[in-house]
Amino acid sequence: MSNQESTTKLQPANPTESAESEAAPEKNAEEILSESHALQKDVERYGSDRILKTLEKFEQEKSLKPYQAELILLQKYLEATKRRMIILFEGRDASGKGGTIRRVTRYMNEKHYRVVALGKPSDAQRTQWFFQRYVEQFPRGGEAVLFDRSWYNRAMVEPIFGFCTPEEYKVFIKGVVGFERDLVRQGTILVKLYFSVTKKEQAYRFNRRKNDPLRQWKLSEVDLQAQERWDDFTNQKYEMLKRTHSNHAPWTVIRSNDKHEARLNAMRTILNSVPYDRDNYDIDYVPNPEIVISGSREVEQMEAERIRRGKFTS
Repeated sequence: MSNQESTTKLQPANPTESAESEAAPEKNAEEILSESHALQKDVERYGSDRILKTLEKFEQEKSLKPYQAELILLQKYLEATKRRMIILFEGRDASGKGGTIRRVTRYMNEKHYRVVALGKPSDAQRTQWFFQRYVEQFPRGGEAVLFDRSWYNRAMVEPIFGFCTPEEYKVFIKGVVGFERDLVRQGTILVKLYFSVTKKEQAYRFNRRKNDPLRQWKLSEVDLQAQERWDDFTNQKYEMLKRTHSNHAPWTVIRSNDKHEARLNAMRTILNSVPYDRDNYDIDYVPNPEIVISGSREVEQMEAERIRRGKFTS
């Protein structure tokens, strides 16, 4: 046998082909845990439930990455076309707005997006046109602005806690649909997300914040009253969705008891709102209908609920 023949026979197969042909199926958290000696030691120290929960969270974050990659492409589309985009994140306290915003923006270019969370208006701002301080935060061409609560404070929190007069509330409700119509007509992409959490889940999250030193800063005076004013918030939610859901600026309601599903489906909703060129067709862009419904459908379900039970409960 010649040296050349010997060399040819001993040459290994293409490593990529070999890896693909021998690739094992993905393992879930329990399988990884059972096969890892290092993790077994952690189980002895921390308990299996805690380790499994950590692994599950890791898998959930990993599953978001293909969508986060698409969000980068969406952002590049905005930059290339000089389109403006506004995303509103609304919902009760502890409904998952902030966590979703962090996942949406995690890998985006910080030069071309902003997160806006306005505090109480100053005395000077109180004398201005109501929308003015929000308009001052609007995006320039090629930029996206994400509002962690928005002008819809006037439809929810402010009337409940007396931060606006009944007349100011009426003026807002009458004017906001036209305000948003003009925004969209002038080329702004407007996405309105409402995160809907149950009373029981909200109480659980509040209790967790109260007992966790790393989360206590999230608790506010308004939070502490949210449970006892639950019905008031529900009534305001109904009125807001019924009177401000429109064809040009519809509400999308996201069931957010499951944080991961809420984040995933919020990303899908955002991606579907922009006509950018998709790169990954192996992922599912269709929102889960058990998690995502239109604002008009939510109003219908709330009205049916009121007929059956005599009041709103969600």
